[in-house]
Amino acid sequence: MSEQELLYTLALTMALRQQPKPQRILYDILGSATAVYECRHDLMRRFEHFSARMAESVSRMDALLPQCQRELEYMAKHGIRILDITSDQYPARLRACEDAPLLLYTLGNVNLNAEHIISVVGTRRCSQQGRDLCQAFLRELAAAVPNTLVVSGLAYGIDIAAHRASLASGLPTAAVLAHGLDEIYPSVHRQTAIEMLTHGGLVTEFTSHTTIDRLNFLQRNRIVAGMADAVVVVESPARGGSLNTARLAADYHREVFAFPGRPSDLTSQGCNLLIRRNAATLITSCTDLLTDLGWATENENVQQPSLFPDLSSAEQALVDAICNAHSDLDLSELSQVLDLPSYKITPLTLSLELKGVIKVMPGNRYHVVGH
Repeated sequence: MSEQELLYTLALTMALRQQPKPQRILYDILGSATAVYECRHDLMRRFEHFSARMAESVSRMDALLPQCQRELEYMAKHGIRILDITSDQYPARLRACEDAPLLLYTLGNVNLNAEHIISVVGTRRCSQQGRDLCQAFLRELAAAVPNTLVVSGLAYGIDIAAHRASLASGLPTAAVLAHGLDEIYPSVHRQTAIEMLTHGGLVTEFTSHTTIDRLNFLQRNRIVAGMADAVVVVESPARGGSLNTARLAADYHREVFAFPGRPSDLTSQGCNLLIRRNAATLITSCTDLLTDLGWATENENVQQPSLFPDLSSAEQALVDAICNAHSDLDLSELSQVLDLPSYKITPLTLSLELKGVIKVMPGNRYHVVGH
């Protein structure tokens, strides 16, 4: 991404702050943030049903450019890495979500496209049993599937327990923050955040000096859900952010798992509710998760030498569809060509991206590498 395009992309995210889906729609339809900027005064005419309020916000992108330039300089000075949605380092799993952020900012050495990623979430007021369960679960995961990336939110309770248990077990871990990288909230978790920079990292969609706001925490939950293969709820009351994250994960067609609790345990009411509503799969150990995700037998498979990646028949059919079209295809076009619903195609595109067979081009269109 060019410096100018990056500047305009940042301006677009600032203009439509806390509105990631409209940002993505405009970006995908017009093909770039530069194109959005060039027609910023003409959105109501070009898009009949576009909100007048949002159109007014976008029309002020030029007024935001000085602030955006200062923000880019701040990030460069402090070694903050910027991942735009077209970047190879951008989390491919998250990119497949329709409300994925156009920009992510990271510190550390975290690989957001690790082969295996799980998000661990739960209540801020967890019990000692919940902490112990989290530690045992991640210790088993580290032994069974080393280098699995563990994602959480650095909050009190289960979040910080997951990060610390990951570090103790040798697993990389990433915290998705609800504010900019110029501060750590809560501040008492600062030392853990520093430790994570050498074995994981910090991720956010928010710029520096962002006011800490409840809505930001709800907004960041979609990143926690979208960048993982599965979400594990360790403890949760009947209401809370963990249930919101679980719902988002289901919307993104991610696996959701929950540890059950006794009926009298207030900290497990949410988990029990998810299980009762078939919104989460009941697990009692790491083995249950590994079996359901198909990770339990991966190390038993002998990989045969091959000149090309080992593709399933469904993956090969998707690659052939793009090649035969002689042009890049988006999700709806692939759905039509393959006669499959989009939710069945998304896991295939993700797998092929991770194998380096396809890549996402501007406009969220899929291109076969080397074709």
